[in-house]
Amino acid sequence: MKRIALINDLSGLGKCSLTAAIPVISAMGLQACPLPTAVLSAQTGFEGYYFDDYTDRMNRITDHWDKMEMSFDGIASGYLGNARQIENLLYFLEKFHGTNTIFLADPVLGDNGKLIKSFSQELLQTMRKLTKKADVITPNLTELCLLAGADYAALFAHSADEDYLSRIAETARKLFVGAERLQNIIVTGIVTRKAEGEYIGNLVVTALDDRYSYFEAVYNGRSFSGTGDLFASVVIGGLVKGQTAADTVQLAMKFLQPAIEDAMRENVPRDHGVCFEKYLKFLI
Repeated sequence: MKRIALINDLSGLGKCSLTAAIPVISAMGLQACPLPTAVLSAQTGFEGYYFDDYTDRMNRITDHWDKMEMSFDGIASGYLGNARQIENLLYFLEKFHGTNTIFLADPVLGDNGKLIKSFSQELLQTMRKLTKKADVITPNLTELCLLAGADYAALFAHSADEDYLSRIAETARKLFVGAERLQNIIVTGIVTRKAEGEYIGNLVVTALDDRYSYFEAVYNGRSFSGTGDLFASVVIGGLVKGQTAADTVQLAMKFLQPAIEDAMRENVPRDHGVCFEKYLKFLI
């Protein structure tokens, strides 16, 4: 059985990070091997959560797996709370990012033009270093602009223009320069404005190909905890199974769309996440 190392936090409530990734990877017929960066009683959108930092323990797990001569077909990273955790992941990659191992980095830095609470220039610079090691990255538009040194507000101002997607693809291609193995950049959660309403989609930009692929759905104006983690997990699972990046994006959208609709219909609070469990069948 192929296995994927999942480097992320473990939050008891919120259906995000490892509690989102593990069931997705398992449903896809792959072994999920979690390496926790922290343990939380609930994701950070909740008030008064308990937090246990695993920064100092990450390398102990890495060293033990190395001693066991473990190998991985895929590696996926999500939220990393500080530059030291990113350096720990770089150490992990030295041990396990082999020629046939696919590494997906979800560079959690912000969203909708706003930065995460733990953002710093040191975090950004270290994240740029990490993404240059990845085979695929899944930034949203805010994170793409931060990584590429682009102006988010200036780019988003063209969201109603016909060349908006081309502008985003052009920005994404800047990240291929100097990257060691980067093959696919999947820009997530792109909101576009049309005469009939707003849509949200995902743009797949591939190295060595001037074209791009774009897949969209009607935008309902709501966001929920963990959808990015679920999306990225389907992508890395699909890539490890030999699917194309475009195919994995379409599968992720097929999986997430009804789960989001259920959460909206049941009036689930944003921080509790989406009702994805019964749609895992789409991934089997």
